[in-house]
Parts: sequence; C-alpha cells; structure tokens
Amino acid sequence: MAKDWFNSNNNQNNTEMSTRIDEPIVDVNDVSHISAGTIVKGEVSSLNDIRVDGIVEGKIYSKGRIVVGDRASVVGALLCCNVDLEGKVEGDVYVKDTMSLKGNASVNGNINVRKFQVEMGAQINGTCHMITEADFEKFVSDVVTTPLPGSEPVKPAPVKKDKD
Repeated sequence: MAKDWFNSNNNQNNTEMSTRIDEPIVDVNDVSHISAGTIVKGEVSSLNDIRVDGIVEGKIYSKGRIVVGDRASVVGALLCCNVDLEGKVEGDVYVKDTMSLKGNASVNGNINVRKFQVEMGAQINGTCHMITEADFEKFVSDVVTTPLPGSEPVKPAPVKKDKD
C-alpha cells in the first residue's frame, strides 16, 4: 500500500516537473559577477543579481539587483529592479524600485527611478525622473534586445530597403 502511494505521488511529481521544465529556476543567492580586471563589451541580461567590479561597455539588464563596485565603470544603460552604485556610470539608468548612490558614485546620464537615496558626495550630471512600474516595463521593452530565458523573444527592427 505504501509502495502504491509512493508510485502515484512520484508520477504526479514527474508530471509537474515536466510541465515546469521550461521555467528558469532562480536562486536568490545566485549572483553574476564581472570581476575587477575584466572588460565586457555588449549587452548583459540576467534573471539573477549582477555585481560589476570591472568595466562594462554596453547595456546591463537584471530582473534583480545590480551592484556597481567602487572601482567599476559602466558605459551604457543600466536597467534593473534595484541598484547600489559606488562606481561610475555613463549612460541612462532605469530602476523599477530603489536606487542607492554611495558617496563616491558618479552618474553621467538620466536617472529614471521610483525611490532614490543619495549619500553626500555622490555626483549626478543629468536629469532625474520619478517613474511608475509601468514606465519601467516600457523602458525595458524599448531598450533591452536580449531576451531572458522564459520570456518572449525580442523581434528585430524591420530593415529598410534602399530604392534603386
């Protein structure tokens, strides 16, 4: 009898797992790390948190938190749920929830955020706009071109043909 119960529950779990296999599993402890001494050129997209201690030339998109270390540099857009900025960003920043600028942080670009915390000494050269979650989602759909696992693929822009 116990064997029958185990087999029926085991089959049920296998069915549930097979239907959820395409959904990405995200652990809150997973962090993508771009180390000091590393240069990344291009677009980075992640379901997980991202910590940058090196140099990134391009867009960074995270469904979670982005941390830009005190010696790190990002030249390009940042899009995320939350950001802790200690280093330098040259580009626009889009934050769904909270942005925290530490005392030695520097932003040369426009900031679009719901909640904002700035320590004395931080530098901002650009404008700051308070946004809604819907505004953030629109920015993501307009700016991010690399789809995340489990999301709809991004459609390429139509190519204009030259007339002869």
